[in-house]
Amino acid sequence: MRFAIPLAEGKLAIHFGHCATFALVDVDPATNAILKREDVAAPPHQPGLLPPWLAERGVTQILAGGMGQRAQELFAGQGIRVTVGAPAETPEKLIGAFLAGTLTVGGNACDH
Repeated sequence: MRFAIPLAEGKLAIHFGHCATFALVDVDPATNAILKREDVAAPPHQPGLLPPWLAERGVTQILAGGMGQRAQELFAGQGIRVTVGAPAETPEKLIGAFLAGTLTVGGNACDH
């Protein structure tokens, strides 16, 4: 299982498509243990680019603060699940809460 989390100053960035860096975090689905984290520079912003770009990197799950409905549909088309409304926390804290079933999400911070 591989998570992608948009970053701003080491924590989740509220607007997914405009972040400068993504944390790509590998998790063992049998033990829910974080195996590896790699921070990668985001490509230049271009509509429709991120779904195939992240799919090529093996991402299966996205935790985001906000993401437009069309972008969510494009990720679903790549087989990537999206959770929106996540708080601005570190990737490790977010993933731990998500896997434990205790991640509290709010409203989608993006309306386009």
